[in-house]
Amino acid sequence: MTARFHCAVALTPNSSLSLPSGAARHVQVLRMQPGDALTLFDGNGGEYAATVERMGRSDVEVRVGEHMDIEREAARAVHLAVGMPANERMDWLVEKATELGVASIQPLMTAHAVLRLSGERADKKRAHWEAIAVAACEQCGRNRVPSIHPIQTFANWLAELAGDSPRFILSLAQGSQPLREAAHNGFDDVWVLSGPEGGLSVSEERDAIASGFKPLSLGSRVLRAETAALAALAFLS
Repeated sequence: MTARFHCAVALTPNSSLSLPSGAARHVQVLRMQPGDALTLFDGNGGEYAATVERMGRSDVEVRVGEHMDIEREAARAVHLAVGMPANERMDWLVEKATELGVASIQPLMTAHAVLRLSGERADKKRAHWEAIAVAACEQCGRNRVPSIHPIQTFANWLAELAGDSPRFILSLAQGSQPLREAAHNGFDDVWVLSGPEGGLSVSEERDAIASGFKPLSLGSRVLRAETAALAALAFLS
């Protein structure tokens, strides 16, 4: 498989382009040389064949070739809203969710969440997760990078959530619909709400259900926060 790079600029067939700094550094790390083939994608759909034209000390120039209308998106758009797990677990969730085809991720500060981020720290963390999502797309072949929404408190996000897409909340409550049943429903996109370590609080789960979220069961075992979200994503997408 040809090395793939995301370019956060619009790509034009049959043109020369100086790669953005991130992609240029990646090309240099791989020690690519003029004449080497690579694949570029800008997130607007499809991908482009390209060839390295010049390697500078800090810049790389490529020749953009034909556009190929190739998509590797999931059949169903799944949007994950997750109470942020601590430390590297959120990084891992973003990476694996991107590989599994997530459409977007909404990081949430919930009652039991360990991470508390706001202002500049929240912006930096979001940029970090966006970079992880880009790297995962480069690796797995996706040509569309999932959206990583700004970090919000649970209450604010729930109050602002609009649209009529189906909504599910991962729950341990008795009577929750089995995941396998929900996966067979005929919808094109869906929201899945998952709690952090320790789960959502009783009041948060109650408020979500009152806002139209249907309880969804992953079975008899209690999964880690990041595992639960990914299991639901894999089935529903």
